[in-house]
Amino acid sequence: MQGTILTFHPETNTGLISGHDGTRYSFARADWTSAKLNPEEGMTIDFDVDGKSARQIIVIQSVPRLTGKRKSTALLWAIFLGGFGAHKFYLGRTGWGVIYLLFCWTGIPVIISLIEVIVLILMSETEFNRKYNYY
Repeated sequence: MQGTILTFHPETNTGLISGHDGTRYSFARADWTSAKLNPEEGMTIDFDVDGKSARQIIVIQSVPRLTGKRKSTALLWAIFLGGFGAHKFYLGRTGWGVIYLLFCWTGIPVIISLIEVIVLILMSETEFNRKYNYY
């Protein structure tokens, strides 16, 4: 059966799942089979039912998280220090930031960053979050 994690308490390693059948099931961390991910509220999971408990829990979809980057901050970095790739470093594009630094003496990164300023201005908040903010 599939469902969504409603709560998880790390101190007791227990939680509650809402099954797609409308029933709530308790679970323990010991029944969690996805070793790389910890249980989080909002995760979509698949599980076996054992009475009112969930067993053999597998993550289908984890919860996307925002990294906290702001479009306005990226825009300011691009305007004032874009020629040095500061906005690229801020947005987590370190490789591009290094390339901008290596070629800053040519003036090419300044031209490119001006184009990127326009792109950032025209980009919606939703699109910005989708591209730069989820991990």
